[in-house]
Amino acid sequence: MTIRTAVIESHTLLRYGLAQLIEQQPDMELVGEACSGAEATHLVAAQRPDVVTLAVTLPDVDGIALARQLRDRDPELGIVVLTSRGEDDVLFRAMETGASAFVPKTAPTSEVLGAMRHASVAASSFTASGLADAFARQRGAGTRTGLSPRERETLDLLSHGLSVPAIAGRMYVSQSTAKTYVTRLYEKLGASNRAQALMTAVHQGLIHSMAS
Repeated sequence: MTIRTAVIESHTLLRYGLAQLIEQQPDMELVGEACSGAEATHLVAAQRPDVVTLAVTLPDVDGIALARQLRDRDPELGIVVLTSRGEDDVLFRAMETGASAFVPKTAPTSEVLGAMRHASVAASSFTASGLADAFARQRGAGTRTGLSPRERETLDLLSHGLSVPAIAGRMYVSQSTAKTYVTRLYEKLGASNRAQALMTAVHQGLIHSMAS
């Protein structure tokens, strides 16, 4: 069965390279390309691909947020997130949104193609080559700080000056859930407000600086 694939990538050369790679595969068919979230939404609705490759960074939308929108609309769509940002938090965000695979843009073509083929037959099963290592780092960090991954993410966003509503938006949770994360974080740091929490976090080495 031919895997009907669409490429969503703002970088022209990367988009062209992916398109060429797909067209060279006997079991794949390129059904379209998009360079923005708006174009991608129309493309997926019109062409109904089996798999999309999706960049994290797009000019008009966060790629992870777009992945969530696409997953909500089509549980069977294979979503391969391609990124030049290899941070663990990006990987875990991709996994939480329902992506099928997470692949660095520096990965060998065989890994990229393998992720596409995986996504075509197991859209709801997440795969990433560095997943085991990321979980190990997550467990180690949790042991050292006593903070959950979500609480550490909340701390990072607080340190960059984000409000609770903005944190909710970045983490794709409700405002009440974001407030819960902030409250638990304050409790664990022995703080009663943002300033105290950030000062304690700096002293404990959990963050390096605070937004001015």
